[in-house]
Parts: sequence; C-alpha cells; structure tokens
Amino acid sequence: MTQSLRANCIRVLVVEDNRDICENIGDYLGARGHITDFAHDGISAMHLALTEPIDVIVLDLMLPGMDGLTFCRKLRLEAKRDTPVLMLTARDTLPDKLAGFDAGADDYLVKPFALQELHARLASLYRRGQARTTELLRVADLTMDKQTLEVRRRNLKLSLNPACLKILERLMEASPAVVLRTSLETLLWGDERPDSDALRSHLYKLRQAIDKPFDRPLLHTVHRIGYRLAESDDDVPA
Repeated sequence: MTQSLRANCIRVLVVEDNRDICENIGDYLGARGHITDFAHDGISAMHLALTEPIDVIVLDLMLPGMDGLTFCRKLRLEAKRDTPVLMLTARDTLPDKLAGFDAGADDYLVKPFALQELHARLASLYRRGQARTTELLRVADLTMDKQTLEVRRRNLKLSLNPACLKILERLMEASPAVVLRTSLETLLWGDERPDSDALRSHLYKLRQAIDKPFDRPLLHTVHRIGYRLAESDDDVPA
C-alpha cells in the first residue's frame, strides 16, 4: 500500500507489522509532503525495496517471514543495494544496536520514539544517500566510485588503467546514450589525436576488463559513430 502526496518529497518504505505504528508514521510523514510505502513482513518488503524507487527504509527488527537483521543483510550482500536503512526496535542494549549496524543499518531508533525525531533522522539519511548517489555511477551491475575510482562488477573489483578509467567514467555518465568516438579522443588527447588504433586499443582493454569475465556485455560499439554502455544493444537512444 502506498500513501502518496505532492512531488519533491522523500519516498519512504516503512517495514513494520504493527499497523497502528504504520498509520502514525504515514500520517505524520504524509502531512509533510512525503510518500510512504508500507510492508508488514520482510518478504514483501524486499520485493518493494528491489522494484520501487525507495529513498529511505524504516525497518522494524521483529518481522514475520524475514526478520529485520536478515532483511538488511540480504539487501546489502545479495541485492547489493545501498538504500539508507533506519532500524526500529524495542531493544535498547548495545549488543542489539551493534548487531543492527553490523547487518547494514545506517541508523537506529528505539521504540517508543517521537515522530519529530524519526522525521529528522530520515531527512538526514536521505541527504547522505543523495550525496552518496552523486559519487557512485551505476550501469546494470557495474559501478564506479567517482571519488576513489574503484570499479566493480557483481561486487568484483576490476583493475583499469587511467585511460580506461576516463573512458569508462564518460560512458557511464552518458549511459545509455552513445558517446562519439571523437569525444573520447578529445577526452584522452585533446587536439593532438593519434591514429584511430590507439582508441581502439583502449576500448579493447576496457572490454576485456568489464565484459569478458561476465556473461552479459555492457560495452557496445555503434558502427562508425561511437560507443555506449547499456544492458542491451537494442534501441539506441536518439
């Protein structure tokens, strides 16, 4: 179930089997212009977390079907999602809090809680999540951290030389659109462009790194035009 309001808001997934708590959170956040999705068990929550554009997750620790700790571990380790998670629990001991953080929670709130504090913590997590998103490029299961220049595919760390990193960053920023061959040449060499084999050599090395070890290619050549990164080679955007 989704409670939706006006645009320019945070979309929050509330995972809580107590429907009164859900209603209170939904009413409070809704009155402040946010969109609230609800799930009352871990399994349906995971479906929503993986199929809907959720900004922040409010996660109860004790849930039917899949408890909060298991949900959080699966979200991080199996689904590879970094959606911020605020964990709710009636347990106030340090070991319980540490277990939540170890499972992948970003923040912790003990029941009973003030709705004003919940809202403040969600807003803070959202801001952090937005900042983190701008630093991480993603195309399908390929990611690049723009600060560390770490590249991973299916969570395997890939080794790329500086030229390939420059090319990959440009392709990921433009994805799924085509990047012109001439644009890549200018990126690497400015006005002093070498022969075309130099660019072709870098693209070969890039393809060997990001595609060859995997069953689905992401780097596609658009004949006589340029290159693009996308899950499919069909329907090149205009």
